[in-house]
Amino acid sequence: MNYARNAWYVGAWSHQVEAGTPFAMKILNERIVIYRQANGTPAALEDRCVHRMAPLSLGRCEGDRLRCMYHGLLFEPDGRVAQIPGQEIVPPKARVRAYPLVERHSWIWIWMGDQALADPELIPAAIGLDHPDYILGHGHLDYAAEARLINDNLCDFSHLTYVHAKSFQTGPDHAESLPRITPLKRGIRFERWVRNVAARPGRSKQDTAPTDNFGGYDFLLPGVLLMWSGSFPVGTADFYKDGAPDYTKAIEGVTFTSQAVTPMTDRASRYFFSWGPHRDHGDEVMRDGLMQLAGMAFEEDKIMIEAQQRVIDETPGAQIMPIAHDKGVTLFNRLVEHMVRSEGTATATT
Repeated sequence: MNYARNAWYVGAWSHQVEAGTPFAMKILNERIVIYRQANGTPAALEDRCVHRMAPLSLGRCEGDRLRCMYHGLLFEPDGRVAQIPGQEIVPPKARVRAYPLVERHSWIWIWMGDQALADPELIPAAIGLDHPDYILGHGHLDYAAEARLINDNLCDFSHLTYVHAKSFQTGPDHAESLPRITPLKRGIRFERWVRNVAARPGRSKQDTAPTDNFGGYDFLLPGVLLMWSGSFPVGTADFYKDGAPDYTKAIEGVTFTSQAVTPMTDRASRYFFSWGPHRDHGDEVMRDGLMQLAGMAFEEDKIMIEAQQRVIDETPGAQIMPIAHDKGVTLFNRLVEHMVRSEGTATATT
């Protein structure tokens, strides 16, 4: 797999890692176990006992430590073996890899690269499920496809017109117009206005007046989408010259979604997501409706991307043909490739 390693990957939702219960995950083909220490702080270790290769995710939490339940080796949060039953001396080489880990925004983030470079400031500024301003639903899906295909999908929203014709019903705008694209240091920014949109049935405010609708998102390394959207009075798009608006001026529909793509193996990925309204623009009923819609739409993506993966596997010599909508995809993939090359150079010179 060709993915950047010096980045924070989402390993789990915070609530998935319960006290006393080790949690197994794979990231970039590496087996990882996450568990909570006595004070609730999570730790992440290579999911492999040094003795007989038993998975530590079948182990037992003992205070800050994790005990292998095959032959009883006891592991510290830093990966060192603290105890071997029946043996007084613990060899210095008796240890497994420990991964830098940060719990933030209701996610557990794991650093897969050089531990010396694990800077928490590089964690994307998502919004957690406990944020006071938003009412968010959440979930995850497992794909039988490589993560890159999901990332490509999230960098090209022209597919909304066709893949999501039944769910989002966005119409032709996303396919017939291009978003504003701005390269960022660790990602790509996408911004799009749709002008003079007719009011939908059941509108909450401003009776039946048309609106200018904005959707903007950052797609950040290693594969994290942070998106805000909202509806504004007609003329707002011109006022902001197609740039990002002030969301306090929105008429309705201010929502936030975060999505994170984690490559587990060469042909398996986990897709984490949350979505919901700002408290000034919705409630739990609206959140539940959005999550029902998301369930339908994300399943549409899953069907298409897994089918795409099968075609790729069965036609290994075939080449893609880029089109105008691939600009964001190309820029993001080049950013990843540049990071991978830099990491390779750094490894080779150490």
